[in-house]
Amino acid sequence: MRELHELSALEQARAVREREISPVELTRHYLDRIERIDPQVGAYVTVTAELALDQARDLEKQLPDGPLAGVPIPIKDLNLVKDVPIMFGSNAYRGFVSPVDDTVVERLREAGTVMLGKTATPEFGLPCYTETYLSPPTRSPWDLALSAGGSSGGAAAAVAAGLAPAAQGSDGAGSIRIPAAVCGLFGIKPTRGRISFAPIIPDLVGMSTNGPIARTVADAAALLDVMTHNNPGDVFVAPPHEGTFLECVTRDPGRLRIARYAQPVVPGAVVAPEVLAAYEEAAKTLAALGHEVEEIPPPFGPEVVPEFSTLWFAFACMHPVADHQVGELRPITARLRERGFATSAPAFLQAHAALQLAVREALTITDGYDAVLTPTVTQPPRPIGWFEDVDDVDETFERMKHFAAFPAIYNVSGQPAVNLPLYWTDEGLPIGVMLGGRIGGEGTLISLSAQVEAYRGSFWGARRPPVW
Repeated sequence: MRELHELSALEQARAVREREISPVELTRHYLDRIERIDPQVGAYVTVTAELALDQARDLEKQLPDGPLAGVPIPIKDLNLVKDVPIMFGSNAYRGFVSPVDDTVVERLREAGTVMLGKTATPEFGLPCYTETYLSPPTRSPWDLALSAGGSSGGAAAAVAAGLAPAAQGSDGAGSIRIPAAVCGLFGIKPTRGRISFAPIIPDLVGMSTNGPIARTVADAAALLDVMTHNNPGDVFVAPPHEGTFLECVTRDPGRLRIARYAQPVVPGAVVAPEVLAAYEEAAKTLAALGHEVEEIPPPFGPEVVPEFSTLWFAFACMHPVADHQVGELRPITARLRERGFATSAPAFLQAHAALQLAVREALTITDGYDAVLTPTVTQPPRPIGWFEDVDDVDETFERMKHFAAFPAIYNVSGQPAVNLPLYWTDEGLPIGVMLGGRIGGEGTLISLSAQVEAYRGSFWGARRPPVW
């Protein structure tokens, strides 16, 4: 007999609908695991036990229709949940309580999911690792000496440790795919404009989006269905998708043309042998499934890196910080904000224009392909503290760029992309690979990913993290 947390999110929802388990029983199971296990992992920054149980009791009275009704889904601490503290990973916001729900949170609530709490995120979601002054570092359940990645590190650690069946995350430069890669999970960065940031968070240049993290393709697809919506005033709206994303899981993708490359866009970045092994194994798997896999030159060149960095510096300045609290920021945050405040408006606009030109040129290279295969990150999971174990804080940013040299291109272009957890090292550490798709092409990526998952068996198979 499997324990409740070993069931997929869809299996849990089915058991709730068929009254094999109750929402309260399922919620208590996860709250108990969080209390026992999360001190080792650091996945949650806030646990909303009473709120979660109240929601679960209400669902026992009236369960809405939907594939995830009754299932616990935590919210990343960059997203607003009315009357719940939100700290954005920063001491500067300690004690701040959200006045409203983000509309994606409203959608999750309406779908009958239960919010267990807020998952940890690095300060303002800027780094690709989750280490803050608010709470202990967020660790990989596969090896507690290693980072769970970022910025959706808490979300990924929660799912990988069995502290949630699936989780809401967000992705501005790989922040879903990076932690999914180092925690052995399936994560989706949707097409730009697929999920609204209303009512408060601005769309800006459209690099960031909400998205799902899960152990299975079907769970992630179902969660994407729930999260998908638009609101009046959204700057970006994705092309409509016919049917549901969950239906794509059982849809034959047909024979696809898949491009591949493994050269990082960041100068000096080196792809580790284990990562290249994962990439080659993924290419062989895709070819064995009958797809045409073809080597291409990298669609983006190194000239985009300083332009992207200019935007990232400016984004670091979006969260207001009182003068007397600036000293409470982590060194990397303070340095990014310093460079952001020194960026002029014309320089920001010129960088954005240069990136748009680069996207137009890149799409001429990839337009004939249904998907593009690359590594997700360049190295196996990094030790806790590795990114900041430097003499100069600027070196932390360089390490971030070299480690996360692949995923941000799809935030620039707005294309969907997924992390596939296909490979484990001899030491038992997960290594992800990434598939990027056409604008509006999440359905194809989901169908292809589900085909790979079925061919390989469950992504995890008999594997379970030591913390499970």
